[in-house]
Amino acid sequence: MAAAALPISVSSFEEFLAIEESKDLLRFTTAGSVDDGKSTLIGRLLYDSRNVYDDQLESVTKASAGRNAGPIDFSLLTDGLRAEREQGITIDVAYRYFSTPKRKFIIADTPGHEQFTRNMVTGASTAELAIVLVDARKGLLPQSRRHSYISALLGIPNLAIAVNKMDLVDYDERVFRQIELDFQGFLAQFESVKPYFIPISALVGDNVVTRSDRMPWFTGQSLFDYLENVPVGLRSLHSGFRFPVQRVVRPNLDFRGYAGQIVSGAVSAGDTVVALPSGRKTRVKSIITFDGDLARAHAPQSVTVTLEDEIDIVRGDLIAKTDDVPAVASLFDATVVWLNEVPLDLKKRYRLKHTTHLEWADVRTIHHRLNINSLEHEPAETLEMNAIGMVRVETARPLYVDNYRQNRATGAFVLIDPVSNSTVAAGMITSAAAHPGEERTARSSKGMVTTGERVARHQHRGAVIRLGGRLELATRLERRLFDHGCVVVLFPSWSEAWAPAVERAAMLALIAEADDPAFRIQTADGEVKTELSALPADDDEAVESIFRVLTRTQIVLPEPEWFESDGI
Repeated sequence: MAAAALPISVSSFEEFLAIEESKDLLRFTTAGSVDDGKSTLIGRLLYDSRNVYDDQLESVTKASAGRNAGPIDFSLLTDGLRAEREQGITIDVAYRYFSTPKRKFIIADTPGHEQFTRNMVTGASTAELAIVLVDARKGLLPQSRRHSYISALLGIPNLAIAVNKMDLVDYDERVFRQIELDFQGFLAQFESVKPYFIPISALVGDNVVTRSDRMPWFTGQSLFDYLENVPVGLRSLHSGFRFPVQRVVRPNLDFRGYAGQIVSGAVSAGDTVVALPSGRKTRVKSIITFDGDLARAHAPQSVTVTLEDEIDIVRGDLIAKTDDVPAVASLFDATVVWLNEVPLDLKKRYRLKHTTHLEWADVRTIHHRLNINSLEHEPAETLEMNAIGMVRVETARPLYVDNYRQNRATGAFVLIDPVSNSTVAAGMITSAAAHPGEERTARSSKGMVTTGERVARHQHRGAVIRLGGRLELATRLERRLFDHGCVVVLFPSWSEAWAPAVERAAMLALIAEADDPAFRIQTADGEVKTELSALPADDDEAVESIFRVLTRTQIVLPEPEWFESDGI
C-alpha cells in the first residue's frame, strides 16, 4: 500500500509504534440519500490519500469493467456484498480503517435507502463527525434531512455537508450556494451542530483530498484537510467522570479491583468518588493497567480501579466523582429510533441495556412521533421501523443517567426484545421524570422515596390480588409470597380508594371477600390477563398457580442473573 511519507524519520519499529499510538482517532460516518455517492467518495478518499492495497486496487479495477464509472469504480472499495455490487447501492454498514501522518480514521459507510435507516443509526452511534452528501442536481432531499436530524440526535457535533456531483452542474457556484442556504435553514434548530459546507466531485476527485482549480470561487479546505484538522474527543474528556463497572477482579483475599472502561471524564489516585447505587463515598487508591499503575486516567482508557474502603460493588454499578453525580431515575423521557420490523408494543416489557447494566423496562407513553419531513410533532400510538419518537420509559430498578447531549455514554440505551433477543430501539435520554404524585429531584436520591426505588428493593410491583372467598388460600399465598421476600398484606376488608397507595408502595395486597368470587389481579396498568380459567380447588396447587402467574407477568421480578454481575 502506498502511504504518505512520515513527517519525521523513524529509526526503529518501536519508535514507529510510539508515533502511531500518539495519533488521535477520528470516527466518522457518511450519510445522505440514495445514489448521492457516499461509497464513491470514501473510495476516492482512500485512493487519493494512498490508503488502498495494491491487490485490492487490482481486484476493484477488474470488477469495474463495464460499470460506466471510469477505469476504477471507487464505490467497490466499500460495497463488498454481492447484492450491493449487483444493485449499485449500500445495504450494510461497511467500516474502513486508514491513517495519515497526522491522524487515524475509522469510516462507517452507511446506506442511504430509507428502509436501512437503522443501519445508519448503528454506524453513526460512535461517530464524532458525519459527512452528509447532497446531490448537486437534486438539492436537499427528505432522506438527507432524516440523516442530518439523526446525526444531530446522536450528538454528532460536526457535520460536513458535501455537495457532490458538481461536475454534472458545470461547477456552478449558484447551485452550491442555494443548497448551502437551504441546509443552513434546516440546521438552524440544532445549536450544537457545527456545519462545514464543501463542493466536491467524488468521481473526478475535486476538493476531496486536494483543492480543485475548477472551483476557484471556493476558498475553504479540501475535505481531507478538514478531516485532519477538526477537533475530536473533547466532549468525552470534558464530561463528568463515569466508570461503569464491568467486572469485579478478586484473584485472592488481598486484592479487590473494579475493571471497566472510563466512558467519560478523568480520575486521579486520591480523588473522592461515590459508588452507585449504594451512595458510599471513598477515595481512589490506585489505577492499574497492564503496563503499570497510573497517576491519572481518562476516557476512553480501560483500567482497574482499587478503592481505599471495602464497598459492595458489582457489575452494572457506577463510580463517579462526588462533585458531579448523575441523576438517579427509574422514570425518564427519551428520544428513540425504532429499529425493528415489529412495531413498539406499549403492553410489552423489554430489556434495557444501559452502560454495563441490563434491566427490565416498560415504555409507558409515546409523547409524540417526529415527521422527519416537516419536523412537526404528531400523535402516535406506536412506532414502526425507522420511526423517531419521544417516549417515557420506566425501569424496574433506578438507573444512573445523564442527558445525552451532556454525556453520550450514560445518556444512551438500547431496548431488547426478551423473546427474540433482537435490539428493537436505540434511545437517547433527555431528562429524568417524576412519578405521578411525587415531588422529587432527578439529580439526587434524597427526598421522597420513589415507586421505582421500592420496586428495586422489593423485587416486585404493586398489585391487588382478589381471591374470592377463599380465606385459607389467601393465608397460604401470603405465607408463600412473604417467604419469597415480598411485601404482602392480607386485607380482611377492602376499599378501592386504597389501590393507588398499594401501587405507589409496590405492595402486594391480597383480598378474600366472599362477595367477589372471581380470581383477578390488578395493577396500575389495569387488569392482568392470567390465562387461568379457574383456580385449582386444592389450596396448595392454587398457590403455585398464582405464583407462576405473578412471575410470568413480571409482577414478581425474576431472580438476578448472577452471570451478569458476578466477580472473579
